[in-house]
Amino acid sequence: MSILFVGYPKCSTSQRAKKWLDEHNVKYNQRHIKDENPTSNELEQWHKISGLPLKRFFNTSGILYRELKLKDKLPQMEESEQIELLASDGMLVKRPIVVTQDFVLVGFKESEWEQKLL
Repeated sequence: MSILFVGYPKCSTSQRAKKWLDEHNVKYNQRHIKDENPTSNELEQWHKISGLPLKRFFNTSGILYRELKLKDKLPQMEESEQIELLASDGMLVKRPIVVTQDFVLVGFKESEWEQKLL
């Protein structure tokens, strides 16, 4: 199984998730979310595979999310607009994200990761 780990090295949650992967000998390809932001096509695919609401892909605790007042704006935005917004800046995207052919995990929930990755 090919695994893509999308994270931000300065993010404590990404650090914990990466450490968890390493401790469990899970092989993965790493991608820096700020240097190589997910494209709108990738986000669209990941959203579809994940089965999650698109809102879950937003880093709601991030500074940029708050500065742009997205809590109030997102409900009025079309899904395509939200995806383009996410693709515009990696700091808007919740992390870490684990992507495989069969599933996408957004955020780090250890029990969910154990169930899917071990």
